[in-house]
Amino acid sequence: MEFNPFQRKFRKGEKRVALVYSNRYAGGVANIGLQQIYAEINEFAICERFYADVFDGLRSVETGTPLSEFDFALFSIQYENDCFKAVEILRKSNFKGIKIAGGPCVMENPRPLRRFFDAFFIGEVEGKLGEILSVKEAVELSGIEGIWTGREDRVKRVFSKIGKHLEKEIIAEGAYGRCFLIELGRGCVRKCSFCLVRQIYAPPRWRRVEDLPEVRDVGKVALIAPSPTDHPRFKEILQSFVERGLEVSPSSLRADALNEELVELLKAGNVKSITLAPETSSEKLSEILRKEISFEDLREAVEICAGKFEKLKLYYMVGIPGESIEDVRGIVEQAKELKSLIPRVEISVNPLVPKPHTPMQWFGFDKLEDLQKKINLLRVECVKAGIEFSQPNLREFVLQTIIARGDERAGDIFDGKSYRDFKYLLNPLDPEIELPWDFIDHHYKRDRLLREFEEIKSGLESRKESG
Repeated sequence: MEFNPFQRKFRKGEKRVALVYSNRYAGGVANIGLQQIYAEINEFAICERFYADVFDGLRSVETGTPLSEFDFALFSIQYENDCFKAVEILRKSNFKGIKIAGGPCVMENPRPLRRFFDAFFIGEVEGKLGEILSVKEAVELSGIEGIWTGREDRVKRVFSKIGKHLEKEIIAEGAYGRCFLIELGRGCVRKCSFCLVRQIYAPPRWRRVEDLPEVRDVGKVALIAPSPTDHPRFKEILQSFVERGLEVSPSSLRADALNEELVELLKAGNVKSITLAPETSSEKLSEILRKEISFEDLREAVEICAGKFEKLKLYYMVGIPGESIEDVRGIVEQAKELKSLIPRVEISVNPLVPKPHTPMQWFGFDKLEDLQKKINLLRVECVKAGIEFSQPNLREFVLQTIIARGDERAGDIFDGKSYRDFKYLLNPLDPEIELPWDFIDHHYKRDRLLREFEEIKSGLESRKESG
């Protein structure tokens, strides 16, 4: 059962806006960006929500009204694989209104979706919704800041200042449980070479403590940012909620940010498990990824956490350029050592996807047969060691890579064309050629990314020569 403070009754003549999340309700209701958009639209129009697992995305949560009866459909596409469901919803609904897509996947590369939408919004949409939703026909969207219709040669990403936080929200059982979502910041101060967030949400911005909301009528808060522990006043924020008797759930933690005081606050906030992301067992590969987390940092963090949390979850990647089978084996060796401190350990492993707008974009996706060998090795060794193992669906990551790196031709994959016809998109890319997403201005210089790419290649060559 959800509490919705924004829902209004439709009045004749009002504009009707559908906010569509082409994935599960639990993830969509826990998305603070969607909460912000929903609240803003309902100040001047009727906005209703659609989720992939509620009425198959074809009727609204609020009233069960069919999508086809709305004037606008705003799609938030968070993950590449969600594109399939977004296209399916559009087709099944027979929607005839104005169709606009936004979200991280659109900010990354909208070209594979071009034929299915009237326009795409590149950036953070707060403050722009009134202008966008004032148009009467899709052709009028062209020229609005942040809008790409496919006719523009370039589009500059829009980013917002973050000020006063929402004072009220939809409260429901979402990905963080039943809680109040608090966005601490956007962007990331870290420079991980594989991460899209560092580029598409730059510059990093923190919300001021005085702009945070008074949380009432709910017993838990989720503290959301790419790296919340990097907030300059994170400990103070955490302590203020704990002292008010609230449970806390930070979206992620940095191993090198944990200390005794912070861990005690997390425990007092009823945090049950600790999640850390070393990404690789190799010190050299960690340097190449600019992760800046050593195994010593990881071990020291877990030593502090020992006896205070029920479970340790570790995120790793495989398929990193230059990775050896011994690097993969080292993942289990690290986990076994940490298991002596926190007995219940889970390893979650995903293949590295060479994302657009990152220095890794010119590398290829690892060979499927090599990835499968690595996954099989990890599964067997984890069983032997009594470690839980969450393994990836490799086909989903192949699709993710194709959609992230494709041009308009890749849109055929949503018409049933086999992913095998797009395997060329898994190959390394020529740094000399223009890429499908280069038309998006994310406020960085391509030459800088290219320098980072060359530094990574040089580091890999050095590692190879040293054996």
